[in-house]
Parts: sequence; structure tokens; C-alpha cells
Amino acid sequence: MKAIITVIGKDTVGILARVSDACAKASVNIVEVTQSVLQDMFAMVMLVEIDRSTVGFDELRENLNIVGEETNTKIHIMHEDIFNSMHKI
Repeated sequence: MKAIITVIGKDTVGILARVSDACAKASVNIVEVTQSVLQDMFAMVMLVEIDRSTVGFDELRENLNIVGEETNTKIHIMHEDIFNSMHKI
């Protein structure tokens, strides 16, 4: 199963590293990542595999929320099937 992680906030050093570290600690595989810095705003979207995660989805979400608080960013995670359902025509 896959999930989408989005990160938005003021650009600072280490945001990608902190989010990647939280994923690695939970055995979440990063499949694809795109990021942009728009003036001083950081935006990132990650596609991750969560089937082998060592933590439940809610715990992963909470761990990412903690990273968001520490990096002053807003981090959101959503199951891929929910993301796809929301974007069907």
C-alpha cells in the first residue's frame, strides 16, 4: 500500500532530511519525491510505501506531526486510495 506525504512551510535547512529520517525509522520506503522552494516557502510531495512499516498509520501520522512542529511546517499523510478517490473525474 502507498501513501502521499505533503510538506508545506517556510524553507529551512534539513526539512527533507527530517521527514526522510522519520520515514526510515518506521521502515517506510520513499518511492518518489518532488520538492520546490518558492521564494522562501518549501513545498514537497512524497510517494511512500507503507506496507512494511513498523508502526501503524496513526502513529506514523503523529511522528510526522512532531517533525512538522519541530520544523515549523505542516505535514499531511494520506492513503493513496483516498488520494486517488478524491481526484477522480
